Amino acid sequence: MAARETQLYTKISKKLKDQITFPFLEALLAMGFPAHTAQKALAATGRRTVEEASEWLHFHYNDPSLDDPIPQEYALYLCPTGPLLENLQEFWRESKRQCGKNRAHEIFPHVTLCDFFTCEDQKVEHLYEALKRAGDKILSSFPSTIPLSLHSSISYLGFFISDNSADVIREFAMSFATEASILADCIIKPCTKQLHLTLAHKFYPHHQKTLEQLAKSIDQIQSCQWTAALYSRDMRFVHYQTLRALFQYKPQNMDELMLTAGDYIFVDRTQQAEASEGWVIGISHRTGCRGFVPENYTERANESDTWVKHRTYTFSLAIGLDPKDSEHSTTMNSKFHHSLMTTKANKIQALKALTHKRSLLVVRHGERVDQIFGKSWLQQCSTIDGNYYRPDMNFPSNLPERKNGLKNFENDPPLSSCGIFQSRLTGEALLDSGIKISYMYCSPALRCIQTAKHILEELKQEKSLKIRVEPGLFEWTKWETGETLPALMTLGELTKANFNVDVDYRSEFPLSSLMPLESYDDYVKRCSMTVKQIVAACPGGVISIVSHGSALDSCTRPLLDLPPRDISDFAQLVRKIPSLGMCFCEEVEENKWQLNNPPVKTLTHGSNSAFNWRNWIQDC
Repeated sequence: MAARETQLYTKISKKLKDQITFPFLEALLAMGFPAHTAQKALAATGRRTVEEASEWLHFHYNDPSLDDPIPQEYALYLCPTGPLLENLQEFWRESKRQCGKNRAHEIFPHVTLCDFFTCEDQKVEHLYEALKRAGDKILSSFPSTIPLSLHSSISYLGFFISDNSADVIREFAMSFATEASILADCIIKPCTKQLHLTLAHKFYPHHQKTLEQLAKSIDQIQSCQWTAALYSRDMRFVHYQTLRALFQYKPQNMDELMLTAGDYIFVDRTQQAEASEGWVIGISHRTGCRGFVPENYTERANESDTWVKHRTYTFSLAIGLDPKDSEHSTTMNSKFHHSLMTTKANKIQALKALTHKRSLLVVRHGERVDQIFGKSWLQQCSTIDGNYYRPDMNFPSNLPERKNGLKNFENDPPLSSCGIFQSRLTGEALLDSGIKISYMYCSPALRCIQTAKHILEELKQEKSLKIRVEPGLFEWTKWETGETLPALMTLGELTKANFNVDVDYRSEFPLSSLMPLESYDDYVKRCSMTVKQIVAACPGGVISIVSHGSALDSCTRPLLDLPPRDISDFAQLVRKIPSLGMCFCEEVEENKWQLNNPPVKTLTHGSNSAFNWRNWIQDC
């Protein structure tokens, strides 16, 4: 048991009092389960049914923490239902798709009434009684509608509740806290500050305008029944990352966890020293057991996905309606309903218009091997019989098979080991930013395809998103070595080498149309035509282009309605673009784009010269 859990154990054990018997508990005791584990199972499953609690105990049979008296943490939220909730959920989906994941996406739409507090397992029933008493006290004065006003800042977007309504809601929260402290011996701090419903939190500043536009499509005045809901979570994993299993996994070793699709795994990112690359150490939410998990079998889940809903109290809109006014009310309600439906239809149309907004992420490939080892790199890694070997750790561990063996790599070099690391680091940063790529286009150069592959792997999209190889995104051919185009890998060779390329994609600019030693004008026209056709083919979402340094300029200026740069300025600019440099454009209106900050920070590193230990010994 960890030191922090031991302290909790000691503190809570001293507070344990005589347990109160309830029907569900009696049923579990009759099955032979100990009282303390039965109470724990009931608290962990929301005290819904005996079957759920007994199933929880069955799965947690080998849980090393089963006997630890660590209680659940509870929170009270005010949650919208009906049409307003549907609008908010649509905002959640669109804001995540267009701007990536932010802190608000971790939890469902809610207003916090009482933040998390602890309650001993055997006293949870008293929380339910406290919720009912507090609700009954305030029911007659609860507002039939709750006015919401949109508030926006550089890192926060949400609805504030007007003072009159907020006063009544705060009174309800304080009443619950008082009742719970008496009945369940809990220390609860009700919210006394500005009541708000968060829409977005801790997002990138350049997304503020887009999020505001989406928020304005939410109909704030439509009818809504508000529900007070009591949730719980496992307090041990508050600061852990939650993963969701995508596939079933059968352990190959004793220290690995069995996975079923849909399982949740708690992962402490600071405690992964023992894990090999591609694996994480986690604790199963379903069984409580700890072990190794293949990370590519999982995806990031939301913080609230493992929370348990216990009880709710719904505040009805029909409260206070005088019977003699019912006929008049019915007529008015019919007109009001028609007005609401018309307003909702208009809002949905506006929201649909926003869903077609697009963004373009143009990324330069990672460090190429000839960039470090020069033009003779291929001779350095070739054996006498023409096979590949690794003379330096910055050479890749292996090369894909291709026609004519190593010879065709000479003018189509792969990424170095550092280039692979750069690509993965960028993919990891994009994952942390919450961005999800909808389309992946790529230059046919091997270094670009490798970069795209490693980015998608870190984004957990390597299986679901195919790479569209687009010859129109190839480097300015005048900058390529020789008077002929390099031999590029075919789609068949790429597929055989486990690159998830889209073999059915029809390129916008056929490979046969690429001309060696093309002029600068021909190059910028090719890029302009290609990027415009790509954007036209993608109705919405994040479009990613992995290409060469030159593409950061030649593939963005056409969208920004800017003329091509002077050729000398263009050459000077491209020389300064680092590996994995990127540009990010967003569509602010239909076919009107602007350049914004990329979703991740830049990648900066220094050079590392070769070291020969023999020379060092001789110098000594």
